[in-house]
Amino acid sequence: MPDHIHILLTVDGSSTVEKAVQLIKGGFSHRLHKELGYKGEVWQRGFSEVRVNDGESFIAHRRYISDNPVKTGLAAAEDQYPFCYVTLVKKKQGLKPSSHLNNRHG
Repeated sequence: MPDHIHILLTVDGSSTVEKAVQLIKGGFSHRLHKELGYKGEVWQRGFSEVRVNDGESFIAHRRYISDNPVKTGLAAAEDQYPFCYVTLVKKKQGLKPSSHLNNRHG
C-alpha cells in the first residue's frame, strides 16, 4: 500500500511487538537514508496492534490484508499486487502457492 503497511507478525518471549515494529521502522528508515539519500520522515508515530488468537483469526486477518489493495483499487486481484503475500509466495516458489496459502475462504 502506498500509505500504510499491514504485517502479520509473531514475536517470541524475548521480544515485544513494540520492539519488533521499532526494528522494522528503524531498519527501513536507515536503508532509505543510506541507499537513496532520503532525509525526511517516513513513518507516523505509533502503530495499531490487533492480536491474532487462533487459526480462524489468522485466516481472517490474512484475507483482510490481501484484499486491501483490491478494495482500494490498486489491483484487480490480490495476486496482481506486487507486494501481496500471494504474489511473493509465487515468486519464491516459482509456481502457484500451495493449497493452504491459496485457500482464501477457510
